[in-house]
Amino acid sequence: MRKEKISKVVLAYSGGLDTSVILKWLIETYHCEVITFSADIGQEEELDQIKEKALSTGASKVYVEDLKETFVKEYVFPAFRANAIYEGQYLLGTSIARPLIAKRQVQIAEMEGADTVSHGATGKGNDQVRFELSYFAHKPGINVIAPWREWNFQSRTALMDFARMHGIPVPANPDKPYSIDRNLLHISYEGGILEDPWLPAPDDLYTLSVPPWKAPDEPEVIEITFEKGDPVAVNGETRSPAALLKQLNLLGGKHGIGRIDMVENRFVGMKSRGVYETPGGTILRLAHMAVESITMDREVMHLRDSLVPKYSELIYYGFWFSPEMKMLQKMIDETQQNVCGVVLLKLYKGNCYVLGRRSDASLYREDFATFEDDTVYSQKDAEGFIRLNALRLKIQRMLADKGCV
Repeated sequence: MRKEKISKVVLAYSGGLDTSVILKWLIETYHCEVITFSADIGQEEELDQIKEKALSTGASKVYVEDLKETFVKEYVFPAFRANAIYEGQYLLGTSIARPLIAKRQVQIAEMEGADTVSHGATGKGNDQVRFELSYFAHKPGINVIAPWREWNFQSRTALMDFARMHGIPVPANPDKPYSIDRNLLHISYEGGILEDPWLPAPDDLYTLSVPPWKAPDEPEVIEITFEKGDPVAVNGETRSPAALLKQLNLLGGKHGIGRIDMVENRFVGMKSRGVYETPGGTILRLAHMAVESITMDREVMHLRDSLVPKYSELIYYGFWFSPEMKMLQKMIDETQQNVCGVVLLKLYKGNCYVLGRRSDASLYREDFATFEDDTVYSQKDAEGFIRLNALRLKIQRMLADKGCV
């Protein structure tokens, strides 16, 4: 337990079981003032009730802020300009959200003269790292209290007992014993009944999407318009970043798109099973790669693609505000200057298919690529190109035939 005096804490507060208990526990343990901060990033919860609940549990002040547009414009879209994906499947929905929450939490702490911030992440997961690296990147001297690394509670049952003892109203649903994180990009499900990687996720787990086999029998064709790597319109209708992603979520969910069940490698060293729904993000990533295919130079694309695993790992590990991340983002954004155009897609029973793509900045030239007669490419030129590239292979074979290698 800390020995230093804590006077005022800003707590990242969701209103659920963990953070409700943390709020009361902080007050009792540190005899300090606690201000709560709740970010609306599209979790579709009744945030109006959060203020009343936090105040009744002992908070001295409550911040509830709508950050949906900031979340999509400044966090989701930059990552999707890079086609970020962790371990080939995870579109980083939770990972991208934590830096935004942590940054605003520190800003509120500075506004309120608070010396400490606190979060509800456990000592086993990635979120504790993401929160705290972001805290220290913005305020190196800030105190951090991570109750799951300090208190004696060892189970949700113990938390429920504490909540009941202090009159904290906390909904509990024993029918869904797993951890859920939701924002405008995705929903994740972990723990509880999902901890056995052999057992299929229950059918009633999913929220954003219908099962693909129950999706409409008729496909739906849509268009997405891009400017400098960012989507700006769906079916010709311009929308704000948050509204556009929400629309794609509805379209993707309707057709059963974006379900992932994976076992991933956490930063702290253990493997963890996660089930994810990312309908809009799945459509968006495929569409973005399609418009890149006709507008991005080959060598630029290959160099960028070689950095995607590192870029995605930085997000997953919590280094959003690191100097290496800033450098990579600048480079990636430079590659997106001509990534403009329209992509035609078909949504059907869990799948998203690219039907077409067009752009005024297209590098694709039909007169060069055609199999018909052309006047711009001499096929004879390929002979010398092949011979030069084969030279080192010939030499290697000649040495092998002599028994030298």
